[in-house]
Amino acid sequence: MRSYLDLTKPRITWLILMSTGIGYYFGHRGPLDLLLLFHCLLGTALIASGTATLNQWYERDADSRMNRTNQRPIPAGKVPALNALLFGIALLVVGELELALGVNPLTAWLGLFTVASYLLLYTPMKQRTWWSTTVGAFPGAMPPLLGFAAARGALTVESWILFGIIFLWQFPHFYAIAWMYKDDYAKAGIRMLPVVEPDGASTSRHILGFALALIPISLLPSFFDMTGHWYLAAALVLGGLFLKS
Repeated sequence: MRSYLDLTKPRITWLILMSTGIGYYFGHRGPLDLLLLFHCLLGTALIASGTATLNQWYERDADSRMNRTNQRPIPAGKVPALNALLFGIALLVVGELELALGVNPLTAWLGLFTVASYLLLYTPMKQRTWWSTTVGAFPGAMPPLLGFAAARGALTVESWILFGIIFLWQFPHFYAIAWMYKDDYAKAGIRMLPVVEPDGASTSRHILGFALALIPISLLPSFFDMTGHWYLAAALVLGGLFLKS
């Protein structure tokens, strides 16, 4: 059971649920509907876990060639590939039903888009082009939209601001990881930017550019009455520290 749990990447799922909850907080009006929030988080957890499982099923050969991933459940022989495939599909089906029946159709459709774009676009693109990072940033930034849609039943400019913050933040984060593990990615045939352009100059430019772009976007919640002055000051300081690092 521990190996099947590992397939769901619970630490990443926890971060996804946190950003989903933030989206729900900004989307809700009136008293907080805890039961609706529960259904939203449960459905999101299930589709996130199913997506992580199917991603590992698809990339099992590449994972077996990388030092950082060769001990994952499938390449390590702890879970048969067919079992992982069926387990992932089951999680996705139950998660989509949970969002459709327990939350609302919009949230279910957003969840389906997230899963489809991650598994059908981002995952296969990783071995073809470094632009996969850009494509993957779209499903990666969807959790606050799921939470907002669950609470409000619609998407507004506030929800897209939350999306934009996470969307831009992902690039410095993932380009840094790609640089750290560029040799591993090269062995697995995954065409991350540092693999394609190993001198690091383009990777550094991308990290710097997106870190700069993140600062003004992260300040927008204060100008749309989503937060107060303390947030504005903290976002400015932390954005500067992120850029400096």
